[in-house]
Amino acid sequence: MTVPAGYDDQLYEVAIRYYEGGETQEQIANALHLTRWKVGRMLAEARQAGIVRIEVLHPRSRVRALEQSLKERCGLRDAVVVAGGDPNGVEHLRDVVAAAGADHLMAMRPAPRLIGVSWGRTLDRLAGGLKPGWAGGVNVVQINGALSRSRQPTSAHSMASMIAHHGGGTATLLPAPAILEQQSTRAVLESDRAVSDVLALATRADLFLFSPGGMGSDSVLVDSGQIDAGHLSRLAEAGAVGDVLGRFIDRDGRIVDPALDGRTLGLSLDVLRASTASVALVSGEAKHAVCRAVVASRLCDVLITDDQSATYLLDTWKEEA
Repeated sequence: MTVPAGYDDQLYEVAIRYYEGGETQEQIANALHLTRWKVGRMLAEARQAGIVRIEVLHPRSRVRALEQSLKERCGLRDAVVVAGGDPNGVEHLRDVVAAAGADHLMAMRPAPRLIGVSWGRTLDRLAGGLKPGWAGGVNVVQINGALSRSRQPTSAHSMASMIAHHGGGTATLLPAPAILEQQSTRAVLESDRAVSDVLALATRADLFLFSPGGMGSDSVLVDSGQIDAGHLSRLAEAGAVGDVLGRFIDRDGRIVDPALDGRTLGLSLDVLRASTASVALVSGEAKHAVCRAVVASRLCDVLITDDQSATYLLDTWKEEA
């Protein structure tokens, strides 16, 4: 559709007021001395002329430009970025990122034979999004402790079992908490075959799947009694931006509290760094800092995240490049 000279400027003004300014058609009509019918007609004409382009996105739509930028600039082997919508909708963001993680896992060819998994709310939802029969003979092993030390149980074992069950395989569980009270207790447990055999198997996983934790009051480590809220605050004051496998790291991916790390049961972060198939799922503003730390310190080579987190990562990458 072509429009008379000068008329396109009027269409543009009406469109800007309506779509970006949030004005109603009646408000625009009063401001520009038009009828409401005329404003409605001009909005339709603006769309026909290509001045306005409306794009309808599925909640799990991929943002390909951001994916490519993450791979090129951050050195990732792969990236999945989904349109998150409302950046303040924490649960919604977690849902769409977990769904994207399930899609990514189900699309892998060949399917991984041994998956090392951490635990948490995002992985719970990923497990729930896997279709029965998504693979055949997939075995799952826990890569860090998960037993609760409080009255609030974790769903770590059921999550690992669900991934394995839907993939036609078995789950090998780690029967211990993530963080022990004494380092000597960790040493004793790791010398027991019930634990050492699981950890030895975990190191051989051909895919690692984890979601780093943030420093907020809703930390699953606090909920499950692994640490208390006061300790979490002290870790934040010491520079911690979040945890990976229960190990608290700073913005450069370094362990913040060596004594606490000595009481943490599970694979070391060096195992993730050495892997060529380590997948991190991260969503929401509260995890922006830990997302950057995970990528910058090479704890993952595949990142699955929302568009706001991807934009933050690229912006801060540029600032410090």
